[in-house]
Amino acid sequence: MPGEMILRIWDVEHGACAMLRHLLNGQAGRLAMIDSGCTQDWRPSTYIRHELQRNRLDYLFITNADQDHMSDLNGLWEEGVQVETFTRNPHPPAEVLRAMKEVNGPLTSDIQRYLEIHRNFNQPVSLPFNDGMGGITAKTYFNSYPGCNTTNDLSLVVFIDFGGFKILFPGDLEREGWLALLAKQDFRHDLGSVDILVASHHGRENGYCEEVFEFCQPRAIVMSDKAIVHNTQGMTQTYRQRISNNWPNGVLVATTKKQRRVLTTRRDGWIQFNVNDRGDFTIYTEHFG
Repeated sequence: MPGEMILRIWDVEHGACAMLRHLLNGQAGRLAMIDSGCTQDWRPSTYIRHELQRNRLDYLFITNADQDHMSDLNGLWEEGVQVETFTRNPHPPAEVLRAMKEVNGPLTSDIQRYLEIHRNFNQPVSLPFNDGMGGITAKTYFNSYPGCNTTNDLSLVVFIDFGGFKILFPGDLEREGWLALLAKQDFRHDLGSVDILVASHHGRENGYCEEVFEFCQPRAIVMSDKAIVHNTQGMTQTYRQRISNNWPNGVLVATTKKQRRVLTTRRDGWIQFNVNDRGDFTIYTEHFG
């Protein structure tokens, strides 16, 4: 379908939040969001309500049932933003997930909201994502409980595709979760056409799985994290080398005119992909790196 996909990965420090829309003749279509992380200074709920002046979020994916992926989830309700369609891993059952979360102490309002949605948002959607986003499509995978029994390995994995451009959001998968998904032929096939990989678990070492790169040859890696946290800097070189094996020059960032193999929100701020209907993409960043 003609037009353009605008996908922005927001700088929410050690968290996750991305927004995407289809743009046609300057007119923005429905709004989708992957995770609802925030910082003290920026919240997706207030951005949607007051900057975009919308009271509706058409599609919301939550890739991981931990606070850093949903730290502004309840804020959407507080700001009066109606969430039309909510996608997450349906495993485990709500009562099991509640018990898993209570091990770490009192539940936040965001976790409580997630558990409410997890229990009650189980009806067929009126307009599926792949029919409502102007040609942008999503394909999801997840592991089942009790085969996997941690929230990280039960992450929802989301492939977003437009015009042949594909970006992968794997949540916080760790090695065991990656290997379980790699057992699926369709998953391995989809990995083969990924252009951009968002590093699992914010680039932490336990989110890295070497076997993934037997099937996946992305042109660049994106890390969503803040400075000097969880040793992500130590993994940057590992990911950079993985890209160099197949794409020595990585990708060109229009903001800086530099070739990059790893982009990070801690260095670049928000990272935006403008993708045309042929799959060609231009990368813009908030900062000059």
